[in-house]
Amino acid sequence: MKEKLIKRAANLLSVKSIVTLVLTAVFAYMAVTGQISQDFMTIYAVIIAFYFGTQSQKVQDAVDGEQK
Repeated sequence: MKEKLIKRAANLLSVKSIVTLVLTAVFAYMAVTGQISQDFMTIYAVIIAFYFGTQSQKVQDAVDGEQK
């Protein structure tokens, strides 16, 4: 259990995760202050879709590897 938590914490330190977390914090700040532009929304949506798409692909690859 402890190893799993350490591994997840280490994964959060990857560049992709840091960029996603910072961008989400900026998005939240801009949403609260009412300063979100359409360009930022587009960029944010693309980055979030990429992040969760790659995470989903990793899970799918792991599942496929276990079935073989």
